[in-house]
Amino acid sequence: MECKHVIVPTDFSETADRALEYARALFRSDTCSFHLLNTYTPAISHSRFMATSLHGSVLEESVQNASEQGLQELVASLHKKNANPLHTFKTISSFNILTEEICNLSEVNDIRLVVTGTTGESALKDVFLGSNTVRILNSAQECPVLTIPPEASFAPPKQIAFITDYKRNFSAIVLQPLLDIASTYGSKIRVMHIKEEQELSKYQQSNKSILEEYLSSVSYTLHEMPYYGSKSKVIQHFLEDMEVDMVSLVHYKHSFLEEILREPVIKKVIFHTKTPILVLPE
Repeated sequence: MECKHVIVPTDFSETADRALEYARALFRSDTCSFHLLNTYTPAISHSRFMATSLHGSVLEESVQNASEQGLQELVASLHKKNANPLHTFKTISSFNILTEEICNLSEVNDIRLVVTGTTGESALKDVFLGSNTVRILNSAQECPVLTIPPEASFAPPKQIAFITDYKRNFSAIVLQPLLDIASTYGSKIRVMHIKEEQELSKYQQSNKSILEEYLSSVSYTLHEMPYYGSKSKVIQHFLEDMEVDMVSLVHYKHSFLEEILREPVIKKVIFHTKTPILVLPE
């Protein structure tokens, strides 16, 4: 059986641990190699006061030792609890920027997915507007990213919302991670479009037809939601009504989702979600 390679960045926090546990549960029936990644750089505040390069070397070595030890302890704890013979773990301790290291790993390994925890009051807002996760999304342009909110616990994703404006075309490669999950769990994909116009343009109609062709191998339904002033509220109501277990979308520059994230009501709606979000690269 083909081995799936998944990167899980960790800073040894509870949020990172939850993301890892979710990933292990999601792929519990798959042969999978988890690349546990911890990156580190010296704090600027410390480097200002370093009189010699020797002091810098000592600090870097100290941080490196802490990183490597943390990864070793993490793997040891994983082997002790709920060991899965299908899963192996590779540790990467790197003196590098997180996003650069993810890109490096993706280039030399057949990485299928990056699974990362999100922090803060508005998880998805952070994803798109400046956190480590948005930098991961923008850097790992050919790799899908699954974001796990701090409150999320694994449940089989029986209902997956796929949010689209039909303004970009789709490809089998882009949609494959979504289709794989849906096939594994018998998920129903709920395609949601916010109806801002009287009717779709010919280009949107074409994209919609292409999407339906790609979804033909799984169970799916199409939903047209009326636009009533706040896209984020429309999405929130849809997720609640459908009892969605996972949200999926294609991330590209100037997408309508970036518009959603600028709405002032954002903190009151879906970005306090416990729902994992699968972000597919364009």
